[in-house]
Amino acid sequence: AKVFGMRQINVYVKGPGAGRESAIRALQAAGLEINHIKDVTPVPHNGTKPRKRRRV
Repeated sequence: AKVFGMRQINVYVKGPGAGRESAIRALQAAGLEINHIKDVTPVPHNGTKPRKRRRV
């Protein structure tokens, strides 16, 4: 992003995990100013029917 002359960025993170935090820290360490951080993790609004439970 710095190659293209960008100084300020908006960060959109998707999914769980420790990689989210480290990715944001890496962007800050690279000298980019973060305007805002938004979580865009997809959340099902009911979703599909779960599989049948296994009977033993």
